[in-house]
Amino acid sequence: MSRRLVLFDLDGTLVDSQRMIHACMSDAFLARGLAPPPIEDVRRIVGLHLVEGIARLLPVPRQNDAEATADAYRAAFRRRRDDGAVDEVLFPGVREMVMTLADRGYVLGIATGKGLAGLDRVLETHGLAAFFPVRQSGDPPPGKPNPAMVFRALAETGIPAEAAVMVGDTSFDIEMAVSAGVRAIGVAWGYHKPTELLAAGAECIVEEAHQVVPLIDCHSKNDTNH
Repeated sequence: MSRRLVLFDLDGTLVDSQRMIHACMSDAFLARGLAPPPIEDVRRIVGLHLVEGIARLLPVPRQNDAEATADAYRAAFRRRRDDGAVDEVLFPGVREMVMTLADRGYVLGIATGKGLAGLDRVLETHGLAAFFPVRQSGDPPPGKPNPAMVFRALAETGIPAEAAVMVGDTSFDIEMAVSAGVRAIGVAWGYHKPTELLAAGAECIVEEAHQVVPLIDCHSKNDTNH
């Protein structure tokens, strides 16, 4: 099999971090004298670069506070990390899915709005670091839905866009993939609705992690036969 790249989003696709993100966002907003945003609003911005996402959550008169609020968010996260209160669990079936894809020879990567240090920490915490040689993060910008992260991953691996696929849970992931000319698979267990993912250009939606492997195998087989 020729080399093929499978890129995954992180938050909302591999790990369920919404409670942690919302808790840190609430702490940050309170530290800036603002009412915490509802969790549903926070879910909508997961995947974007932190400053851009916060700018979308801030009331219009305070949007110039996005950088300072992002700093407060990072400080809140560090406090929770130091206290051992980080809550970012793998979604059901993710570990088995990752290990199976790696065993079958796919090159695996991450494309996330999270900073590189945070990305590395999550992979190490869950014992997955060895499976993801390709790691693209929100540092440096631009973040999603700009396709820069995907283009960097393709350049790093030397794998062409037609031999790559992006798996994600938000319309930002799907839009990024489409803009980069790679296939996009949406997952139903994340932070945006399946209808939004399909509207953004996802080829299909998977309901459970174990469904990803045969779908990618099918893509690879079909491409080989063409």
